Amino acid sequence: MRPFDLQRPDSLEHARNLSTGETATLIAGGTNLLDLMKLQVEVPERVVAIDRLGMNEIQATEDGGLRIGALVTNTATANDARIRSDYPVLARAILAGATQQLRNRATTGGNLCQRTRCYYFTNIDQPCNKREPGSGCGAIEGIARLHGVLGTSSSCIATYPGDMAVAMSALDATVEIVSADGSERSVPVRDFHLLPGDTPWRDNVLETGEIITAVTLPALVEGKQLYRKVRERSSYAFALVSVAAIIAMEGDTIARADLAFGGLAHKPWYDPRLSDLLVGKAPDAALFDSAADLLLENAQGYGENDFKIPLARRTLAAVLAEATETEL
Repeated sequence: MRPFDLQRPDSLEHARNLSTGETATLIAGGTNLLDLMKLQVEVPERVVAIDRLGMNEIQATEDGGLRIGALVTNTATANDARIRSDYPVLARAILAGATQQLRNRATTGGNLCQRTRCYYFTNIDQPCNKREPGSGCGAIEGIARLHGVLGTSSSCIATYPGDMAVAMSALDATVEIVSADGSERSVPVRDFHLLPGDTPWRDNVLETGEIITAVTLPALVEGKQLYRKVRERSSYAFALVSVAAIIAMEGDTIARADLAFGGLAHKPWYDPRLSDLLVGKAPDAALFDSAADLLLENAQGYGENDFKIPLARRTLAAVLAEATETEL
């Protein structure tokens, strides 16, 4: 790890001012950043620690939702009685990720901003457009087992590794952001992360000096909430495919269907067309196949990860079957 200047601001404004330079990086729990600094993937000259600035409470909102502060730990969120009762998909997603020790340190804002675990990104001796623009994407012709099959580009096929944001996408949560000039803006979680395109080094919409202050969950949602994570071992492994689902039935037909997917793309994948297809229909295997056809119509494998396409199809069908109590 290279030497760096550690700063502990005493206010959010102070933190914004310290983090406006290109060589400055914010740190909260540090569960991702410190690893990247040890590998010299991230080499900030200044590290701005914001872990003492509050933003560590979960509060009810006026419209019946919940506001989760950016510094609330993953453990606190997953264990909160209101989350477990009203937003179980979020609790289950968080508990499916990392280890208890990491969840004790990882924060809401930091989790959203975590970077890919692509082998080429984390190895500074390998080509990676995300780490070194213009150097190429080693994964396209290399080791691509964990990599994306949706929304990829010729510049990058890395995946977003998190679980929490997948559940938040299904819930249609909103990220609250304060800008360098003190102004505030809100961005839907579904729009917070970016596809690689020609700028794979941009993981999300945050601009220099901007800080996440909270994530807001909408009012309690109707329906059954599920999170299914398919991985190579039962714990401490990133998703090959994951599905967060909120499905409500009205009689024999689907009344609500919000689905988000992990392990498939550079961001949690949400396709609103799936809801349009499913709502108002009676659940059966043919309908689930049609949903998978729509989800995967532009999917592209890269050799080692070709299996993700049929795996996503089977996982989606299994989740929809469980949520609607349909036999396949």
